[in-house]
Amino acid sequence: MIKCIIIDDEPLALDILEDYIQKIPYLKLVKKCGSALEALECLKRESVQLIFLDIQMPDLTGIQFMKALPKMPDVIFTTAYSDYAIEGFNLNAVDYLLKPISFDRFLQAVNKYYDRIYNQQNNTSTEEATEEDGDKFIFVKTEYKIVKVNLKDVLYIEGLKDYIRIVLPQSQLLTLQSMKYMESTLPNKMFVRVHKSYIVSIRHLETIERNKIKVRDKWIPIGNTYRDGFYRLVQNNG
Repeated sequence: MIKCIIIDDEPLALDILEDYIQKIPYLKLVKKCGSALEALECLKRESVQLIFLDIQMPDLTGIQFMKALPKMPDVIFTTAYSDYAIEGFNLNAVDYLLKPISFDRFLQAVNKYYDRIYNQQNNTSTEEATEEDGDKFIFVKTEYKIVKVNLKDVLYIEGLKDYIRIVLPQSQLLTLQSMKYMESTLPNKMFVRVHKSYIVSIRHLETIERNKIKVRDKWIPIGNTYRDGFYRLVQNNG
């Protein structure tokens, strides 16, 4: 669980973010704070990993609040003002959300943070997946719910314009996400992109035949852009 607090002087903004947080299984809201000063008192008593932080607040702005703490938890800015975006990222903020904040954009930000903490990968390694890799998972928003997906169960991922399809042995999930995001999120010891529209599980790859591969009963093309990288991976693991 990721323990977090919200800091915002607008009650409506506090309520919206609280509702979003309650929908995310791996987030635990410790406190809603109406000001940076209230948050300072909270942080003396509670240890948190993530702060959803407004910028324009009375007494102490979000930027001043960040600079005032000797050891700052990670921050996702939630503000109506874009003027502070560069300064926010210079302070190593995880993300910068502009109000009104949609749930999809909120989920993208917290998944980005989750990936940073729990799904860090060695991008230069092409070793076979370890047992520890097999225990990894992601959370996927589909329709009106969030589903936990064990990565060892994923057969392949297919890009469908604005959506992607995650294919599992007995089911499939559609989610509003990009192939580029999934490629950067998934461990490259477990998955390889073979086509602009396909990412496949190395674990479930069965047959390679000329310019296509077979995963279960699905034949998937190998795109020209990805062919050399794919065959290098195969040779290194052969």
